[in-house]
Amino acid sequence: MNSFKRGVMFATLFTSLIFVGCSNDDETVEVLGNWVKKSSFDGPARSSATSFVIGTYAYITTGYTGDEHLKDLWAYNSTGDYWEQKADFIGVARSSASGFELNGKGYIGLGYDGTNKLKDFYEYNPTSNSWEQKADFAGTARYSAVGFQVGGKAYFGTGYDGNYLKDFYQYNPTDNTWIQVNGFSGNKRRNAAVFVIDDKAYLGTGINNGSYQVDFWQFDTSTEVWTRKRDLDDDGTDHDTYAITRSNASSFTINGLGYVVCGESSKSIWEYNPTTDIWIEKTPLEGSARTDATGFSINGARGFLMLGRTGTSYFDDSWEFKPLESVDTDD
Repeated sequence: MNSFKRGVMFATLFTSLIFVGCSNDDETVEVLGNWVKKSSFDGPARSSATSFVIGTYAYITTGYTGDEHLKDLWAYNSTGDYWEQKADFIGVARSSASGFELNGKGYIGLGYDGTNKLKDFYEYNPTSNSWEQKADFAGTARYSAVGFQVGGKAYFGTGYDGNYLKDFYQYNPTDNTWIQVNGFSGNKRRNAAVFVIDDKAYLGTGINNGSYQVDFWQFDTSTEVWTRKRDLDDDGTDHDTYAITRSNASSFTINGLGYVVCGESSKSIWEYNPTTDIWIEKTPLEGSARTDATGFSINGARGFLMLGRTGTSYFDDSWEFKPLESVDTDD
């Protein structure tokens, strides 16, 4: 091969390598996650509502419209994508209550009625579409606490009673009693977020005396042991710096991964992998940024976000998050 041809080939190869290198440097990784708009909530727009899920139905009750506290109950048929009104909640109208499902029944309690912090507690039977008052919560009257059920055990904890709190209580439906559960060494807080993966609860975010809380915890109900996980402001070398810290966020679980979304007028969503203890940011909510929204999972396989507010604007829209899909703004 003559020197002229060798020179041309070398120049071509060199140019190609530069092009490939530049292409790789400029390449952007697609952020997965698609938000699909669902049937709008049939009741009044609101924030700070309470929810529980029984089978494929999600139940939403109470909340605040900006003018009044509420006590209506609505059931969302996640299979048919429609709403049905059910029997009104029999307690005083309120917002910022807490709830969970246990043994096929829904429970809500605590909250704020515009004047008083509350500690009353109620059971909803979907078969008879009726409510029954149960034993008052054993802790102090409060609002903005978390409620969750893991492995057949149900809990209320944290919140605000005039002071920020970190105590937890377990409810026993057999004898209708509450017992205090010790061992949580995390910080006090209200407006935290919690989700459940493989019979373990994961709790984080929230606020304490004006400071966002960054500690993140796993609760194993079989041992009643709390384990601290990676902090929510961690800037380790194996991931991008996190921006998860917030309060008034919503949460849900999809196929073994946890999600924290919105809060404090945000629309970002972060995905947590319990195996790696790492968070990944996903596609932000396609709707308006919001706080005090309602999030829930259906059978641990579908995640939904709805309601909430931004300032004095209250929402009645509903969204389902598809974590493995690309963004499609037309759905």
